[in-house]
Amino acid sequence: MSSDLIHHYQSLLAKHGPTAQAVQWADTETQVGRFSILTEISADLGRVLDVGCGLGHLYSFLRAKGFEGTYQGVDIVPEFIEFASDAFAPNPAARADLITPDAPLPFCDYAILSGVFNNKMDDNWGFMTSTLRRMFEAADKGIAFNAMTSHVDFHDEGLYYVDPMKVFEFCKSELGGHPVLRHDYTLRPGGFPFEFAVYVYKAPQNCPI
Repeated sequence: MSSDLIHHYQSLLAKHGPTAQAVQWADTETQVGRFSILTEISADLGRVLDVGCGLGHLYSFLRAKGFEGTYQGVDIVPEFIEFASDAFAPNPAARADLITPDAPLPFCDYAILSGVFNNKMDDNWGFMTSTLRRMFEAADKGIAFNAMTSHVDFHDEGLYYVDPMKVFEFCKSELGGHPVLRHDYTLRPGGFPFEFAVYVYKAPQNCPI
């Protein structure tokens, strides 16, 4: 499946160039909306690992917000890594690396994943849970990711939809972390929440006073 997925994204890149559409988002607006939700996991991200980094757009988003930490992106698509590496060349605090689908992930404070679980494959649940285990092992403080929710009235045949509570239960019982489920947002004004985000912390969070 990974070779088919790589070819799929190579085709999108050839068609759209280094844009949000090349990484299968409708537009930059919705891509940035997802980044905004996922990075709310912490006000101090420190060392960020971008799992399925694509063209490194998350790093551009973070820099625009004043991010001063370090960033490492990993992806399975060679052309994505080439584009991202060229974009990061002037900045020693950012890098992008090609990785195999089952390789251990680099250590970080927070591992962030956006859109990687969306495409249907032979064993979506197995792929999701194994990836989340690798992310959680690599992260010192926590992970943030999104997925398509099963609580919708329309299913695209090419996309994977999953019950958010099943994912929450996995994060709590199997990862042993402290998960937060976000099913409260839309990506366009007046839109429908057709996806969800999860933060999983290594340690319980202090209640603000």
